Amino acid sequence: MKITGIFYVVVATLLLIALTIMVSLNLPFNWVFYLMCLGQLFVVVTVYKVLKDNYTTTKTFDDFYEDNPIGYRS
Repeated sequence: MKITGIFYVVVATLLLIALTIMVSLNLPFNWVFYLMCLGQLFVVVTVYKVLKDNYTTTKTFDDFYEDNPIGYRS
């Protein structure tokens, strides 16, 4: 099973939300500090994985938004 870029985005988001909760609960500084360092490292890894992901699509800018195509008047 291949891990896609969106997996890294979700994990990084949850990691940084957990960091915010830990700060608001006044947990020990060393826990918060190490999670912050891990979160920053994971954000860098996430950016790398998303940019290097072998994702292709047939969509072009001519397709615009699927829910509001160009030239559609309601």
